[in-house]
Amino acid sequence: GGRGGGRDGGRGGDGDAGMELVSFPSIHDAPTLTQSVIVPAYNEEERMPAMLDPVGSGATPRTTTDRPRTHHARTRAPQTIAFFETKCAADSSFSYEIIVVDDGSKDGTADLTLQYVRKHGSDKIRLLRLRPNQGKGTAIKKGMLRSRGRYLLMADADGATEISDYDRLYAKCREVEAKATGASGSGAGGEEWWTLGASIGSRAHLEEDSVAKRAFYRTVLMWGMHLCVTILCRSEIQDTQCGFKLFTRRTAALIFENLHLERWAFDIELIQLCARFGVPMAEVAVHWQEIEGSKLITSKLDIITTSLTMLRDMLCVRVCYSFGIWRVKTSVESPVPKGGGSRKKD
Repeated sequence: GGRGGGRDGGRGGDGDAGMELVSFPSIHDAPTLTQSVIVPAYNEEERMPAMLDPVGSGATPRTTTDRPRTHHARTRAPQTIAFFETKCAADSSFSYEIIVVDDGSKDGTADLTLQYVRKHGSDKIRLLRLRPNQGKGTAIKKGMLRSRGRYLLMADADGATEISDYDRLYAKCREVEAKATGASGSGAGGEEWWTLGASIGSRAHLEEDSVAKRAFYRTVLMWGMHLCVTILCRSEIQDTQCGFKLFTRRTAALIFENLHLERWAFDIELIQLCARFGVPMAEVAVHWQEIEGSKLITSKLDIITTSLTMLRDMLCVRVCYSFGIWRVKTSVESPVPKGGGSRKKD
């Protein structure tokens, strides 16, 4: 449960005052929305407004501390709320929610999110608070398992990927989903929305430009990372690390209930789980730009230590799954139909 849309552990800040505590649903419940957007956030008070702000909204919502924001240089401003509001206006059957998962932030991230909850309502903007910090992988996992959408999108709080690329991911996901269901058009349990499919945002097409602009050591580490993924993970997906991925509800239930890695290399395990379960995937090129304020890499030393950590995690994924150290739950409960009834195993 939580305040203004949900909380998972910890105490609310001053911005919680007067807000209602409500419970999140389970991913095994029937979807009540078209789309859920899961946004992991750790100390994103400054960067997140550029990702969420509606077009023409005027002043950006401020936190209760009324501290000024630092404006990060960018050539565009992806505005997620306005994008999905436009889709709702064009199609009355489309609906969405944005779940901001505050992963133990020490700044005003939670209070800022509650400003959006007050402005747009908890049916569209929800806050899930984690205490203490548990890692990006865990933040996304907990948000996914508490969502209401038929489709579930993970998107970074800095808006590095243009939200308009959602349309391309959605189209590809529907395409691979249709191929998986075949002529019946139904998923497990006869539910047409309990199906498998995923579309993976990719920056692989941007590598040539990256090589031209990045420092030499960054380029070497980028190629080294790709080589390790190819050898250790045997993935057909070229870019496993892009933070823009779309899943069907059943796919999200299957892979996130089996996710073990808690921090930055969790994307690699997600792709591996999709491959193990035979989830049809499509890699989709997206528009992406590097945004200032990275929490992962702040120096040359961070690049080296982070790369070694990811290499360790890749080895861990390969060894633990190959030798059965990590047991995989191969079936998930079918959801409760919209008309009621009982769950059954796939």
